[in-house]
Amino acid sequence: MMKTAAVRIHRHGGPEVLQYEEVDLRDPGPGEVLLKQTAIGLNFADTYQREGEAGPHDAGNLPIVLGGQGAGVIEATGPGVSGFKAGDRVAYIHPGAYAERRVVPADKLLLLPPGISDQVAAAALLRGLTAEYLVRRLYKIKPGDTALVHAAAGGMGLLLGQWAKALGARVIGTVGADSKVEIARAHGCSDVIVYSREDFADRTMELTGGVGADVIYDGVGKSAFLKSLDCVRPMGMVISYGTASGNVGAFDLQLLHRKSIIVTRPTLRTWIAKRGAAAAAFFDAVMSGKVRAEVNRSYALKDIRRAHEELHSRATVGPAIIIP
Repeated sequence: MMKTAAVRIHRHGGPEVLQYEEVDLRDPGPGEVLLKQTAIGLNFADTYQREGEAGPHDAGNLPIVLGGQGAGVIEATGPGVSGFKAGDRVAYIHPGAYAERRVVPADKLLLLPPGISDQVAAAALLRGLTAEYLVRRLYKIKPGDTALVHAAAGGMGLLLGQWAKALGARVIGTVGADSKVEIARAHGCSDVIVYSREDFADRTMELTGGVGADVIYDGVGKSAFLKSLDCVRPMGMVISYGTASGNVGAFDLQLLHRKSIIVTRPTLRTWIAKRGAAAAAFFDAVMSGKVRAEVNRSYALKDIRRAHEELHSRATVGPAIIIP
């Protein structure tokens, strides 16, 4: 049996539970490939997994390898694999990404076109597929819509702002600091609200002439959700797709009654049953220049604790990757 470097947790907790260690690596079985990873995505959702608050890792089947997306080159294929061969560049979304090499089911892989680098795919695939269904399918952005994007200078916010604007929307963004205002403006936002010193609901109503936003993209959760209900238009939609500040929790449905507000809490896996079409749409948006999917910083796999500390501080801007 081969060995590979990986990052595992043996218990849930803070960044201190992340262990860089050598683990066994089996040969690929039927329908699987052996992947040498060139880049691994770093997402805020990884901190939920580390803390035991989300995903399959809550089952307590420890130790586990963290991470949910990556890119690399296929080194070997198992029996029955078709459509992929050794040497292919691929990306995937599948648990257990924090490793130099790993075995991945072939049906989780996406072939990378020449115009998409391994680094961009690893950093942005999950966010890109999420942004695709949020702006093109769950709420179909059309010219003239007003979209409010929370955390507009974060990894997801940067993609949502650009893509919504490319589809014809006026985009209002919220950020936590003045240093992030110009970043949000450069990525699709015509107006930016610094929520640490402005009431974003009042300001949104001002900017929309008292009407409110047609759609609100909320990846923040607890600290933003209820106020978002105050600045969405009648019959508008509030999409709670993430919980960076904590779960929304129970709330009074009568809050929706006064304006016939539509609220939804979607999850990516139910929107990418046909992930090839969603990925093709995202890759096309990047290669056509509608969306810039930049990689802002990188960390070595052995520096994973620092990566999680900086990720959790929310002082970072844009996507990051881990280099195995």
